[in-house]
Amino acid sequence: MMFREVADIQTADMLNLPVPKANYHNISVKPSEFQKEMVAELSKRADRVRNRMVDSSIDNMLKITNDGRKLALDQRMMGEIIPDFEGSKINACVENIFDLWQKHKEKSLAQLVFCDLSTPKGDGTFNVYDDMKKKLVERGVPEDEVRFIHEADSETKKKTLFSQVRQGEVRALFGSTQKMGAGTNVQRKLIALHDIDCPWRPSDLEQRSGRIIRQGNENPEVEIYRYVTEETFDAYLYQLVENKQKFISQIMTSKSPVRCAEDIDETALSYAEIKMLATGNPHIKEKMDLDIQVSKLRLLKQNFLSEKYALEDSLIKYYPAEIRRQEEKLSGLQEDLTHLQNQLKNDKEHFAGMTVDGVSYTEKAEAGEAILSACRNMKNPGPVPLGTYRGFDMTLSFDTLNREYEIELKHKSRHRAALGSDVFGNITRLDNALKNIERKLKLAEEQHENLLAQYETAKTEVTKEFANEDELNEKTKRLDELNILLNMDKRENEILDEKEDTAVETTRESGEIER
Repeated sequence: MMFREVADIQTADMLNLPVPKANYHNISVKPSEFQKEMVAELSKRADRVRNRMVDSSIDNMLKITNDGRKLALDQRMMGEIIPDFEGSKINACVENIFDLWQKHKEKSLAQLVFCDLSTPKGDGTFNVYDDMKKKLVERGVPEDEVRFIHEADSETKKKTLFSQVRQGEVRALFGSTQKMGAGTNVQRKLIALHDIDCPWRPSDLEQRSGRIIRQGNENPEVEIYRYVTEETFDAYLYQLVENKQKFISQIMTSKSPVRCAEDIDETALSYAEIKMLATGNPHIKEKMDLDIQVSKLRLLKQNFLSEKYALEDSLIKYYPAEIRRQEEKLSGLQEDLTHLQNQLKNDKEHFAGMTVDGVSYTEKAEAGEAILSACRNMKNPGPVPLGTYRGFDMTLSFDTLNREYEIELKHKSRHRAALGSDVFGNITRLDNALKNIERKLKLAEEQHENLLAQYETAKTEVTKEFANEDELNEKTKRLDELNILLNMDKRENEILDEKEDTAVETTRESGEIER
């Protein structure tokens, strides 16, 4: 995508920051009879909205969806006189918070609880925040260890509250994504995070997780709990967020993107989705599972194809050129080694002589001094011819990065030696650079062998097909079937709308004739 071409993206998987490992727990609870009946009622409301039996200002799909979110959170959100359900996800969350509070009491580790709905208003009306705090206090948690972000209505109070969380004085902090997302640096003692409801945007979930999966957390592993009430809107909402994230991840990732991206930004359920949820249609769960599986398989295939195309390109361009370059290097080093051995002859102890700036020297001290003199007389750092040593041409230059002079020895290949200020030491450095030719030759031979092995492996790998192709085709076919099943009403809605529009036009025409 163009965005990836022009933007310098550094994602979390690329940076490899020292953050704690996150263990995810999906807590699924069964709905109460009240919730089942009310989901069915939502289906009836959707029927009335679809058939235009109610004005949109009174009821619409967005209102139905919002009521569905409330119902999935806690049935008392639909009426305070409705009894508390023991098996609700609110009670499940309270139980987990208390267990973790008790388990990590000695270390005073803290927890974050995110809930965007039913925040405290201070007017005495029911809200899940006060309800959960009351239940925790009844279990033995000190009241001052359970706090709401909403209590901190100024920056000073926020700083104080965050400091108390970091010190372990506040053990459970409740808040919404808006108030407790970005800028909440309380990670030091956090051991767990609880997502009671599902937000609309993937970035909200990321912001939530980012409060605990963060540098500065003293815990090597943390727990993230997400609570879902079955047969309610929870499952759909998480699916919706996941689909939105698919679009974002295609761009904001270090991995291979898919070929096309589809933007999804809905805020209300369709008629068909509400009907399926109300009837507990198993196709919905199957579709959700297949969506994830097919997406993973497609990404795997895309990565596989990217690697395959890269291998094909390497077989045509990289490997032939690199093998040729490596062979030329080997040939040059072999020739240099033979040349050096001929120059050394039998006596390796005596100075072989050196030519510097056209003058021949038979003594090490004189040759070493001539090298230092040439260094002092250099007018610019660029390479200049210096002379010859043991049959190798010498070129003198100044390395501005390392701030040192160096000599390049060349016959067929190039060999560098950094210079110092010692007369005899520089001659020794030149000798060491030449002695190193044999080691460089052995290393080059190993690299050449490895390169040939890689070349043969690449030729084998490029012929392979995607291992999960059959599985991908099978699951894609099944997903297409499910999409048809779950969207059967789309055409029906179109036909209904056409009929209604035709009826309206007919009525208008009749009225005109009567007039």
